[in-house]
Amino acid sequence: MSNKKYKLGYTTGVFDLFHIGHLNLLRKAKAMCDYLIVGVSTDDLVAYKNKKAIIPFEERIEIVRSICFVDDAVAQYNMDKLEAWEKYKFDAMFVGDDWKNSPKWNQFEEQFKKINVDIVYFPYTKGTSSTLINEVLLNLRNEVLPK
Repeated sequence: MSNKKYKLGYTTGVFDLFHIGHLNLLRKAKAMCDYLIVGVSTDDLVAYKNKKAIIPFEERIEIVRSICFVDDAVAQYNMDKLEAWEKYKFDAMFVGDDWKNSPKWNQFEEQFKKINVDIVYFPYTKGTSSTLINEVLLNLRNEVLPK
């Protein structure tokens, strides 16, 4: 018998340029549930958010799938978390606290409260993000190196 708070947990992300913040989220989520499903945003979904992933979807999902804290990695085709719940029936959803009190997540909280699903916010890993890594790489690539 497990002593974890939740039986089935769910989280999502792009997981582009996989970094310690991603690993922290997955580690903390798995520590709270017996089985962790991770939705990885497809390239089309990332494009819908007016961004472009550096690493292609098939590689990103394979990276996530290989993390020891992840029991299953699935494609996330849209941002409809209720649709994901209808498919997977998780009892907790894990997300970074940078989303806490945003209108979208306040709405998710109201929806999930009605079906007894907890939303658990984890502290955002300060000082690292895929956006920051991308900016640093762009700056490095654009630097003129002395001859």
